[in-house]
Amino acid sequence: MVFRRYDDAFIFVRMAVNSKRGSIISGKRSLWIVILGVVMATAVAACTTLAASQAQESTMFNVLVFSKTAGYRHSAIDTGIATIQALGNQHGFSVDATEDAARFTDSGLAPYAVIIFLNTSGDVLDAAQQGAMERFIQNGNGFVGVHSASDTEYGWAWYGQLVGTYFADHPAIQTAKLNVADGTHLATLGLPSPWTRTDEWYNFTSNPSGNVNVLLTIDETSYSGGTMGKPHPLAWYHEFDNGRSFYTALGHTEASYSEPLFQKHLLGGILYAAGVDLTNHTFLPTIQSD
Repeated sequence: MVFRRYDDAFIFVRMAVNSKRGSIISGKRSLWIVILGVVMATAVAACTTLAASQAQESTMFNVLVFSKTAGYRHSAIDTGIATIQALGNQHGFSVDATEDAARFTDSGLAPYAVIIFLNTSGDVLDAAQQGAMERFIQNGNGFVGVHSASDTEYGWAWYGQLVGTYFADHPAIQTAKLNVADGTHLATLGLPSPWTRTDEWYNFTSNPSGNVNVLLTIDETSYSGGTMGKPHPLAWYHEFDNGRSFYTALGHTEASYSEPLFQKHLLGGILYAAGVDLTNHTFLPTIQSD
C-alpha cells in the first residue's frame, strides 16, 4: 500500500483500529497496525520534506513575467509565458506570470530576481508602482524587456533609460538578416551570424548604441522599412541604476517562441538579468557555445 499524503497514513491507522472482520481485532494485532501506520506516515512526511527542500535548493532564482497591456495586445503573450515557464522548468528558475499591476510593491517584488516585461504596451503602472519598480532595480535586480516592452510607459523617463529607447514604428512582418555584434554574451552564445529569421522589425525613436552594449543588429539591406541606418540595433544589455537590463526587439510572432535559437537568446538574457555566472551552472546545455 502506498500513501500519497501524510494524512492518508493516519486515516489508514484509524480504519485499522476501528475495523471488524467478524470479530474485534486483537489488541496485539491492532498495536502492530498502528505502529506500521505511524512508521509509514513518518516516512512519507520525511520524503515530502526532502523533495521540497531539494526543489528549493535547485531553484536558482525567481522570475516575474508581467504582460499587462494598455495599448496594442500581442497574440503571442500566452505562448511567450508558456515558453518562459518551460525554460524555467528546464534550467532551474521559477516563473510567476501576472497582469496585475498591484503586485508592484516592495513586498510584492521582493521574492524575485528578474522582472520580464513581455509584450507590454501603454501606461501599465501608476506612480507608486513605478517607484517600487525603480527600487527593485536599485536593489541590484534585473529587468528583461521583450519586443513591445519598448512600446510602454513613454511618459516615465527612468523606464525609457532602463529599456534603452522607445519604439517608433515598424514595417510589415518579413524575413531579414541579423548580425551578432557580441558573440560572447549569454544571449548570443551559439547564435549564427548572419541569423536569418522572420519577425516584426522595430524602428526606434533614438538609436541606443552609444548608451548600451549592442548584441544584435539588423541588416537594413535584407528587408524593407528600416529607418535607423547603420548600425540598427535590435538587442542589447547594460547595467543601469545598480541593476541589469536586457532588451530584445524580437518576439512579435507566436512562432518565435518555438524557435530553439530564439529560446536560447531569451534564456541568455534572463540569466544575464539575474546575474548568473555561467561558469557555475554548466548544466545549462542550450547556453553552451556550439
